Amino acid sequence: MSVQLDYNVWLVLLSYAVSVLGAFAAMQAAVAIPLAVTPRQRTAAVAMAGAAMGLGGIWAMHFTAMLACDIGMEVRYDPALAALSALLAFGACCGGLMLVGSGRFGWWRLLAAGTCMGLGAAAMHYLGMAAMMMAADIHYAGKWVVVSVLIAIVASMAALWLAFNLRGRLQMIGSALVMGVAVCGMHYTGMAAVSLHANGGQLPDGYAQGLRSGNLGETLFAIVANLLLLVLGLYCWRQRYRSSLSI
Repeated sequence: MSVQLDYNVWLVLLSYAVSVLGAFAAMQAAVAIPLAVTPRQRTAAVAMAGAAMGLGGIWAMHFTAMLACDIGMEVRYDPALAALSALLAFGACCGGLMLVGSGRFGWWRLLAAGTCMGLGAAAMHYLGMAAMMMAADIHYAGKWVVVSVLIAIVASMAALWLAFNLRGRLQMIGSALVMGVAVCGMHYTGMAAVSLHANGGQLPDGYAQGLRSGNLGETLFAIVANLLLLVLGLYCWRQRYRSSLSI
């Protein structure tokens, strides 16, 4: 029997806000990449921007959006797959930032970096879907899967270009709003590819040990709270840096 997907509008809007927050924090952090003098400084800057975009803008957005999706039955999440999806998002974003920030900025380098980051983001999405533990089977419409992957690649290229080419405050805010639309577009297009079919109450192995939605919500709250602190810290750093240049 087919399962109808229903969405909580407020949580959908929250997922967009989380994506915007992560994108804005990543742009703030990316400022430090071309300014890095030593490999250690560059690695730290890439890791910070990758964490903001990968864990905040992509991973936390995905699972917030999943909490917004009501399928009429309890859903738990495989902790190992959920954690692996987070590492995948973080690694893909760091890889893309490292590629595009390691030499002269060019379109071929941007394409390679965007593809790396986009494929990682799409893989994170579908691995996150595989982490769902419920009495239903997931099936995908191939054409929508392809569209979601293409959106992820284009969105990643846009994110990287914006991160390394825009520095103004209003420009960054506008760019983060656009990136939020792009990342959410990738996720909800991926969800359009999904059809769920109840399997007669047959729960998967390990269901009892799965991560409850309440526990997942607490994890997401912690990530978003830390993102807010990261944005505040990075903004203060940028203001101090700009002030030092004007002296």
